[in-house]
Amino acid sequence: MGTAHAYLIVAIMLEVVGTSFLALSQQFTKLAPTLVMAGCYLGAFYFLSHSLKVMPLGVAYALWSGLGIVLTAGIGMFVFRQAPDAAAVIGISLIIAGVLVINLFSQTSAH
Repeated sequence: MGTAHAYLIVAIMLEVVGTSFLALSQQFTKLAPTLVMAGCYLGAFYFLSHSLKVMPLGVAYALWSGLGIVLTAGIGMFVFRQAPDAAAVIGISLIIAGVLVINLFSQTSAH
C-alpha cells in the first residue's frame, strides 16, 4: 500500500467519524458534535486532496465514497441501532464488490 492509499484511508476514516458526529449534532444544535464533525470533514478533504496527487480523481472518489457508505452503514447498525432492509444489504454488498473490483483489477488505482 502506497502513501496515496494511506492518505485515502485516513480521509475515509475522518469522513465516517464526521458523518457519525453529524447525526449526533442534532441538526447543528449541539456545539461539541458540530465542531467535531466540521474538523473531521476538513481533515477528510485535506487527506483526500493529498491522495489525488497520485490517484485519479474518479478512482479516489469512488473508493472514498464507497467505503464511507459501507462503514457509515455499519456504524448506523451497531451504534445507532438502524437495521437495513434486504434492498439496503444488497446495495451495500454491490458497493463492496465495486470497491474490490477497483482495488484488485483496475490499473488506474494509482499512477
